[in-house]
Amino acid sequence: MQLEALIRNVPDFPVPGILFRDITTLIKDAQAFRQAIDSLAALFSDRRIDKVAGVEARGWIFAAPLAYKFGAGMVLIRKPDKLPAAKVSCEYQLEYGTNCVEMHADSIAPGENVLLVDDLLATGGTARASIQLIERLGGKVVGVGFLIELVDLRGREQLQGYDVRSVIRFEGG
Repeated sequence: MQLEALIRNVPDFPVPGILFRDITTLIKDAQAFRQAIDSLAALFSDRRIDKVAGVEARGWIFAAPLAYKFGAGMVLIRKPDKLPAAKVSCEYQLEYGTNCVEMHADSIAPGENVLLVDDLLATGGTARASIQLIERLGGKVVGVGFLIELVDLRGREQLQGYDVRSVIRFEGG
């Protein structure tokens, strides 16, 4: 099954000039969703993974089943002010301002191997900030996985030095 064909393209969302890659058309299909999870897992099957960290909110869709498959714990990376206990945070630049991600301070123990997962790699800012959080807690990022990579936005450049892998790669609009 060609997973790319199940991604809906939504022009001018959320703002004019953006081509939004909508994964809801893929994840609603049981066979395609299973294939997407299995494909992501296969990219990192040679790793010892203690935790799978997923970025809010669509990254969680993939992080939870991957954690289950790897027999690992799952870590939530969230937008600000959503976590109830002690947390660490990292602010990062966007082309139109700043944003922030947070995770619980006790979610990763020093030396644990962590796979970071999100649905889509665009500019790399969110993934880079998430890596900084994991490393601040002493975790070792053993891989960074995405269902989709928007190649032309060059987010991979923000993640140099890390093993970045994606299942689907879109070039151009």
